[in-house]
Amino acid sequence: MTVNDKPLFLYEELMLLALRDEEGTIATGYIEYAVAGAIMAELLLTQRISLENSRKQLVQVQNAETTDDPLLDECLNKIMDGKRRGSLRTWVSRVAGIKNLKHKVARRLCERGILHADEDKVLFIFKRRIYPQINPLPEKEIVERLRMAIFTDSDQLDPRSVVLISLADGVGLLGQTFGRKEVKARRERIKTIVKGELTGQVTKEVISACQTAVLVAAIMPAMVVTTVNT
Repeated sequence: MTVNDKPLFLYEELMLLALRDEEGTIATGYIEYAVAGAIMAELLLTQRISLENSRKQLVQVQNAETTDDPLLDECLNKIMDGKRRGSLRTWVSRVAGIKNLKHKVARRLCERGILHADEDKVLFIFKRRIYPQINPLPEKEIVERLRMAIFTDSDQLDPRSVVLISLADGVGLLGQTFGRKEVKARRERIKTIVKGELTGQVTKEVISACQTAVLVAAIMPAMVVTTVNT
């Protein structure tokens, strides 16, 4: 999907799927980890980073040139300047911890003219930032692209769509987008897609990164509960 001739990045597409169109609120929990996974996937797909060929598969910078995207550049510099090297899982957690990450993504979509920044009140007391949609076309095109991948049996899939499906499925966004019954009926097809069976080896590695992100997102609530109850 392009806006003003500039393609949307994976993390932007994921955020559009996660936001409720009219309310401008996020429809899934721990969105920061899914966004972090999308950012790492983007850097892998564009060969800005790679995984070291070792047991730990540490992340290493392969191309430090600017991406012309402030958030991707911030994350790339974070990896490059990091005092400690880390695995993919480690870096998903570090990127997810960037202050106001979800708001940075939403503001980027506001700059593109897709969302509008606003505020409302919870229980008439607490203010929160919301991002209702003002241009529905980009999300409609994303949804249609994913629909064609999931609800047909085409074996010619765009690698970026495969990665987005993997992330969206992991945090429950496919059911919210297409309906739980419809997604359940295509579960075998989705499994085939997220295993990378319809794409090349590079995309399989990126899908692995997505699954790492989803795993981190899944275990975080349990870790928080355990810490609180200790």
